[in-house]
Amino acid sequence: MNAPTYLDSRGVLSDLSVPLRALRLVCADFPELPAPTVGMTPIHPDRLALSFHHTFFTDSPLRAFEAWRAALGVPDTAVDGRFQSGGETWVLRAETEYAGARVELTAYAQAPATPPANSAGAW
Repeated sequence: MNAPTYLDSRGVLSDLSVPLRALRLVCADFPELPAPTVGMTPIHPDRLALSFHHTFFTDSPLRAFEAWRAALGVPDTAVDGRFQSGGETWVLRAETEYAGARVELTAYAQAPATPPANSAGAW
């Protein structure tokens, strides 16, 4: 039986060099940012998806989202805010370029009774 070969360019780690480089650089530039859930795929080799959820590690996904948004220089007006799950979940999304990668920020949080005062760009 022949051993598989990984010498072709389909599905190898180097396909993810753009988002991996961006992640490495953002870690070096902003080491104190809250840790996100990280997503990359060879289907979109230039995309770095960073999401924030209410977990033991992130008590405020909106605060984490805002820290990343500010660090990456995403203007308030570029943030899209929506509700899902029958209005129970607030979703914030923003995209920007960083180190050659398309960075997608997404936060999921319990929907507030009224939008926060600083969400002008999202509404």
